[in-house]
Amino acid sequence: MTDTALRPDSKTEHPALARRSKVERVRSRPVQLALNVLQRTWLIVVVFAIWWVATADSSNVFIPSLESILASLGRDLSNGVIASGAAYSLGNLASGLLIAVAVGIIGGLILGETKRLREIVDPVIHFFRSVPQAALVPLIIGAFGIGQGPKIYTIAFACMWPVLLNTIDGVLGVEPTIRKFSKVYRIPRGLHFRKVVLPAALPQIVAGVRVALPIGITVMVVSELFAANKGLGFYILNSSATFQVPETWAGALLVGVIGYILSLLFIVLERRILGWYFKSGAK
Repeated sequence: MTDTALRPDSKTEHPALARRSKVERVRSRPVQLALNVLQRTWLIVVVFAIWWVATADSSNVFIPSLESILASLGRDLSNGVIASGAAYSLGNLASGLLIAVAVGIIGGLILGETKRLREIVDPVIHFFRSVPQAALVPLIIGAFGIGQGPKIYTIAFACMWPVLLNTIDGVLGVEPTIRKFSKVYRIPRGLHFRKVVLPAALPQIVAGVRVALPIGITVMVVSELFAANKGLGFYILNSSATFQVPETWAGALLVGVIGYILSLLFIVLERRILGWYFKSGAK
């Protein structure tokens, strides 16, 4: 028997050391989370601190102090004025975004797989995506009315284009060898879409939804500036029309905060959906 057989495997970790490293990893999670939060919020804190100091003694009617803006925001949040408007606006945004994602993904998969059809509709797609979406808001509302439906359709129309185009790019980016593999083994078309095309295009699709989100927030507010009686856009417009400047700033500030929170939530969702993609080394 040689000495080699009696030696412990150098790659095998001692149980005590393994438990210790596991405990250290568990303890480091809150620290890592705190560092991630700090990394994402420190600049915002600095900006708000500068804003507070710079406007503390402001005598400009149109640039109120941050203190008065936050006071107005807190008051209207507590009495439900902004809360009900925010719920209405976010409902429109969610509905419009869901429609845009559904239409964009289905249309993108079909156009990406059908070259002839893609060549026919390509000029139409590029025409509408080149038009500023906010400019279409008064036209759509004027044509279809001032109810909630036209606002949702306007958001959906504006958000659809980045999802559609990214889905097409994702489908076109599928490796030719993978397509040949599907043809050689005669994989059914439905299964080919679900198991080959859709997973390969998913990173591009999610990127398109990420681009569509801030577009949807912008159009959400703009659509409520035209003949609306509720929503964050209406709150901003009504405050501005009645010269309630702190309230106007408070509404705009709340829209920005909501957009930031939605972006963070989307990043978390993106990491869950594309966990395999990020583990492969993508950023």
